[in-house]
Amino acid sequence: MSIGNSPEDERPFEDEHVEDDREEARPSIGHVLQQARIAAGLTVDDISSATRVRMNIVHAIEADDFTACGGDVYARGHIRTLAKAVHLDPAPLLAQYGDTHGGRPAPTPAAPLFEAERIRPERRGPNWTAAMVAAIVAVIGFVGFTMFQGGDDSAGEANVAEGSTPGASASPTTKSKKPAESKPKPSDSAIAAAPQDKVTVRVAAADGRSWIAAKDHNGRMLFDGVLKQGDSKTFQDSSKVHLVLGDAGAIDLFVNGKKIEDDFQPGSVERLTYTKGDPEAG
Repeated sequence: MSIGNSPEDERPFEDEHVEDDREEARPSIGHVLQQARIAAGLTVDDISSATRVRMNIVHAIEADDFTACGGDVYARGHIRTLAKAVHLDPAPLLAQYGDTHGGRPAPTPAAPLFEAERIRPERRGPNWTAAMVAAIVAVIGFVGFTMFQGGDDSAGEANVAEGSTPGASASPTTKSKKPAESKPKPSDSAIAAAPQDKVTVRVAAADGRSWIAAKDHNGRMLFDGVLKQGDSKTFQDSSKVHLVLGDAGAIDLFVNGKKIEDDFQPGSVERLTYTKGDPEAG
């Protein structure tokens, strides 16, 4: 009779080692995000500008340190935002985060919402004092206007008595007011007639969606976000416009009224600068 563990007792022990090996073989969330960012040709500064996530948080997440996020809800939101910025599906990363950090976060209780509804201020009745004051002011104004018109009529009668033509003084000239013209929307022809003392850049997502960022000559951010297919943005500056195109192959570019014919490849990241003398990239 042998003493020791039976083969059945040893199987779970071996399965646990296999699962541990699989966990170790799976790359971490931070490593996946970092490699995708590098493959897209983006720096941490580019990602921070595009997503509004602070640079220190981006560095921490790529090092698999989520303490700087401020909790599970914010950590999940940052993971989702960073994944979309580098063209990754966030669902597997969020599932991996849930496996290692205790599943989904607890739902937010709805009690504060109902408390806020219960403390809404009650409606007040009409302010009769203010209405009476407004009526008195209107009556005084009408009386003054009538007296002023009476003075004008007496002056007209005096002119008639002195031999002036009644028709000339009795029929005031009325000026017709032109209807307000609606402001036309900017078009391609307006861009073609761009002022010579400025640089005008138009970015159009013709073949798909693309993330873009635009800055003026002082480095001030003019726009950063995603253009959907069919959308366009126009930027203007006194000297320079700096661009970062996340997917340059999906973009049509017009500078100072002329189309840029560069052969941008799909998925390529381009950093461009244009001046008043272009359409060549600076």
